[in-house]
Amino acid sequence: MCDPIREDGSNKRGAVSKEKRPYIHREWSWADIIRALTVINVHFLCLLAPFNYKWEALRFGFVLYALTSLSITFSYHRNLAHRSFKLPKWLEYPLAYFAVFALQGDPLDWVSIHRFHHQFTDSDRDPHSPIEGFWFSHVWWICDTRYIKYKCGGRNNVMDLKQQWFYWFLRMTIGFHVLMFWTVLYLYGGLPYLTCGGGVGGVIGYHVTWLVNSACHIWGSRSWKTKDTSRNVWWLSLFTMGESWHNNHHAFESSARQGLEWWQIDITWYLIRLFEVLGIATDVKLPSELQKQKMALVR
Repeated sequence: MCDPIREDGSNKRGAVSKEKRPYIHREWSWADIIRALTVINVHFLCLLAPFNYKWEALRFGFVLYALTSLSITFSYHRNLAHRSFKLPKWLEYPLAYFAVFALQGDPLDWVSIHRFHHQFTDSDRDPHSPIEGFWFSHVWWICDTRYIKYKCGGRNNVMDLKQQWFYWFLRMTIGFHVLMFWTVLYLYGGLPYLTCGGGVGGVIGYHVTWLVNSACHIWGSRSWKTKDTSRNVWWLSLFTMGESWHNNHHAFESSARQGLEWWQIDITWYLIRLFEVLGIATDVKLPSELQKQKMALVR
């Protein structure tokens, strides 16, 4: 058994035990069960899609995946987690709300996990590192909330969001919004929209995001001297809205732009840049040439 945890997530020896964590045969909390059922339900709806196929519903699923994925990368990730740019609240809040429909959790939970990932990257306290196996980093970590709390401690790294009523509201009511989302899909288009739309779109969105956590720490190229296993995976860039330039991201965490070369597709950055030109996005952060020179790998 592991030693008792401290508030900061460490045990008596100051480190997290390296005892292999069982995936299935362990104690499951209600939060674990709800998360697992959500993921299973989305995959089940996807499997039903061929039996309820309509082209317009499938097209809606692709659009839904694109918009919800972009809202995750634009809002949860670059705006809230890294503060790469600032938005007026009248736009920040609706974008964060729409990201809820990607079914990846509320902003407080998502941002906290991601900040812990950067703080403890590829260590035994990383919430989803491939050092514990590909499938753990890809999906299993999502359904093991007690293990994450054991490794990382309490969610004391999102005080900036906790001080805002809107993010507390989403955290307390996220179940309602998810159920409302599925209900609206069914009432609008029946089983075709629920399966081809919510199912197919949801599964694509899930695995595209999860591949950043797993594949982008195993395969790909490196351009920068980071103290981790982050990689750039070019073929994922279009599907992830630019998130798969992961070595770039770990080298310059607060950068609003992750596709640092002109040929590195980064759809999220294109949207940020558009909002900057329009005067809506401000304080947009980018790495300086001196920072790039210091971090560049010698070739």
